[in-house]
Amino acid sequence: MTIRLYFTVMGITLLVALGALGMAETTPAQAADTTETTASEVDPGYAPAKALVDAGKYEEALTALKKMDAQSPDNPDVLNLIGFSLRKTGHMNLALTYYTKALALKPDHLGANEYLGELYLELKQQAKAARQLEILRGVCTDCEEFRDLQAKIRQTAEAR
Repeated sequence: MTIRLYFTVMGITLLVALGALGMAETTPAQAADTTETTASEVDPGYAPAKALVDAGKYEEALTALKKMDAQSPDNPDVLNLIGFSLRKTGHMNLALTYYTKALALKPDHLGANEYLGELYLELKQQAKAARQLEILRGVCTDCEEFRDLQAKIRQTAEAR
């Protein structure tokens, strides 16, 4: 009984700590829509790196994100933000590589699917962007990532 109580208290303590970390984030996610994995939520370097992306400081963000990727590879959130930052700095082929890596690890990653769709729009590959929208439709019926990509596809179609 004592061991069960200990683990219950430890579990509650961990949940409170994780909640506090989430509330401590002062920079709202504006530039990078993404649903973080547990690894990213508890990584102390992730929030500052994401804040750099959100602030449009893509070169600085890339330095931090690539360091994170080297220290703990295979984090789809980090790979997604690297892809996003590369795309925003004009490195489309490298961005495609990182989005692909993120989606190989987590095929239903909302941010990577949205941003890959945006990349396809920038490359004038509307059919591929539409495919990413359909993937998002299957993962979430009314999430921000779906709505954002849908709006960008419509804007691109209207601009033609």
